Amino acid sequence: MDRIAVLIPCYNESQTIHKVVCDWKRTLPEATIYVYDNNSSDGTDRIAQEAGAIVRYEPLQGKGNVIRRMFREIDAECYVMVDGDDTYPAEAGPDMVAEVLHHQADMVIGDRLSSTYFEENKRPFHNLGNSVTRCFINNIFKTDIKDIMTGLRAFSYRFVKTFPVLSQGFEIETEMTIHAIDKNMYIKNCIIEYRDRPEGSESKLNTIPDGIKVIKTIFNLYKDYKPFGFFGTISLIELILAIAFFIPVLMEYLRTGLVLRFPTLIVCGFVAVSALLSFTAGMILETLIHKDKQAYEFRLQIIENMYREKVSMRKNNNG
Repeated sequence: MDRIAVLIPCYNESQTIHKVVCDWKRTLPEATIYVYDNNSSDGTDRIAQEAGAIVRYEPLQGKGNVIRRMFREIDAECYVMVDGDDTYPAEAGPDMVAEVLHHQADMVIGDRLSSTYFEENKRPFHNLGNSVTRCFINNIFKTDIKDIMTGLRAFSYRFVKTFPVLSQGFEIETEMTIHAIDKNMYIKNCIIEYRDRPEGSESKLNTIPDGIKVIKTIFNLYKDYKPFGFFGTISLIELILAIAFFIPVLMEYLRTGLVLRFPTLIVCGFVAVSALLSFTAGMILETLIHKDKQAYEFRLQIIENMYREKVSMRKNNNG
């Protein structure tokens, strides 16, 4: 088990990976640096190895797939995950690690948006997407996360070993954030200085397709984590529509004693039944979510015991 593990997912980052590895070796000399290569064709793996990193591979394309493998294979007291594009300062590492090791933080977020991101980032749609995503999640989940999609984070062992990776691509950052919020983990914001990619280095993020994936992920996670809110909203909308179309039919009946718009009345009945079913489904799923959280707390205790055993073994081996 490592004391500190720096995890760098990479895909064609030959221009920057040497500097990234060296910077993190300098600022966290006690850390083990892992570079996970995701089918690079430009020699990223060779350059990373020459810089002193341990290189491993993930054949399934996508950042989410890389993170799944990293979290599964690496045991550490503290994890630092950073992109290999040299946009995040390694100087922030010691403070972020200290929050995990000494202040019991489960996830430390490298907050770009409160500092230089909007000046340094040259892709305006990325700026808009980050702001909209942050606002959307903070409103839905009633929190105050400063940067939802940052590529620099530090994690506790508890977070890494209880996080179920479902996403395959760049939407993984959103999934990690919502998981930490939902499981009531201690999240810490750490303001960092962001710098844009160096000349010749290209972003692997496709603004429109990946932005759609992120929105879809938020939608699905809201449904999964807040089912009563999701299905309750649908139920309320359906109920309002049913009442709105039923009132004219009722007024006409009270005035004439006749129901002249049977199709409307029938549709109103079906919509009202659908509203009731949505409400019932939301209540049932909310109960299941509550039971799952109870089971999660028991699993968390098992993870804590494993963590203590591995830390003790590491100290005995080193001492």
